[in-house]
Amino acid sequence: MLLTLVIAYLLVTIAIGLLAAKRVKNSADFAIAGRHLPLSMIVTTTFATWFGSETVLGIPAKFVNNGLHGVVEDPFGAGSCLILVGLFFAAKLYRMTLLTISDYFRERYGRSVEVICSIIIMVSYLGWVSAQVTALGLVFNVLSDGAISLPVGMVIGVVSILAYTLFGGMWSVAITDFIQMIILVVGLSILAVFAGQQAGGADKVLALAVSQDMFKFWPEPHLKDILFFVASAITIMLGSIPQQDVFQRVMSANNEYAATRGPVIGGIFYILFAFVPMFLVVSALIIMPEQATQLIQDDPQKVLPMLVMTQMPFVMQVLFFGALLSAIKSCASATLLAPSVTFTENIWRQFFPHRSDKQELLAMRVTVLVFSGLVLTYAIAMQGSSIYEMVSGAYQVTLVGAFVPLACGLYWQKATTQGALLSIVLGLLTWLLFTFTPAGQEFPAQLAGVLASLTGMLMGSWGRQAIRNQHASHHKLVGAA
Repeated sequence: MLLTLVIAYLLVTIAIGLLAAKRVKNSADFAIAGRHLPLSMIVTTTFATWFGSETVLGIPAKFVNNGLHGVVEDPFGAGSCLILVGLFFAAKLYRMTLLTISDYFRERYGRSVEVICSIIIMVSYLGWVSAQVTALGLVFNVLSDGAISLPVGMVIGVVSILAYTLFGGMWSVAITDFIQMIILVVGLSILAVFAGQQAGGADKVLALAVSQDMFKFWPEPHLKDILFFVASAITIMLGSIPQQDVFQRVMSANNEYAATRGPVIGGIFYILFAFVPMFLVVSALIIMPEQATQLIQDDPQKVLPMLVMTQMPFVMQVLFFGALLSAIKSCASATLLAPSVTFTENIWRQFFPHRSDKQELLAMRVTVLVFSGLVLTYAIAMQGSSIYEMVSGAYQVTLVGAFVPLACGLYWQKATTQGALLSIVLGLLTWLLFTFTPAGQEFPAQLAGVLASLTGMLMGSWGRQAIRNQHASHHKLVGAA
């Protein structure tokens, strides 16, 4: 019965998404909803995009093992990313009326930086979308009591998302996000109240968390611990700023006020509401102590699904899986669309510069289909990986390769193409070196990468300026002679 209701829910969201697809008349409608979304929908779509499988399943698993210190990257870093975007990036980018974030790199630095950053952005999405696909497979596996295998569950999930994203693009994503966020917030809130009552009261849940030191946030006062803490904090906080999905939400706003305020409100709400799944997993330690302890050791991502399936009535099961599917689908649809639009606009278009808008829209849809196939293959190949770690790894690529060129391009007039290229190369090479050598155990790879990226930007830009000054002085001396 529960599996039947879940499938019915999937069909309803597909129908809503397909109805929204009727609004898509051109590539701008598909990519950024024709810049027509009001503030309320910018808030819901930014929140819903962030609130994915890692928030419902990954963050609680990390929290119960490592406390707040273990989740500094997400939700704290992730929510702070949206706040920073709204405060420092949204207004400048919105005024440029671009279709993708890679369009900015072309306008500021030229074609070479545009293509390289586009590839970096697209590669980063593999891990993020795969995490959502993995979670979908887990949901169908749990609901069917193992009758539906993880790979088959992944296929069902991808097809259900693809059904409306392929046709409706950003319009379908935004409207389904709006509905799914309501289901998500209401469902998890009711579950938290019910779980708190089962555990003997919210005060007992909080007391257990305090007794096990789960609210410890700051690192030990040792340099190594501080460095790794900072590295975790900036991974999503800065690494997701140059991502296409964030940029799409900014550019989809119907005015600058919505573009700047929407991400800030969405980010604050995300950080606060991410505590609900953490509360639920601590409740599980009281409600089913032996089973929860065993699951935390074996597969902590299954604690919440098993709590709901074994300890709660049918109505609560419907609420939980409705909320979980809403979280996963809203995040996955957005992250399927973003790299596909980037590829079509910033790479494919260079080979076919004189296509009509109708042809470009078709190319975007074909790319969504192809990317979905790649993500599904990657997710099946990565079975057994932590959802939280898959998401974390996805952002490190853009952190070390694209953040510094974006930030310096917007706020430092002397940033040059040579500086951007050197920044990307040094950032990526340093990150890879620390990731695949023992050096990464002593100094965090992503922090080393972003520092090298900043060094490359300064060296490349100042070096170019020094050469120009030298040439100018030489010409003056020749003229004087």
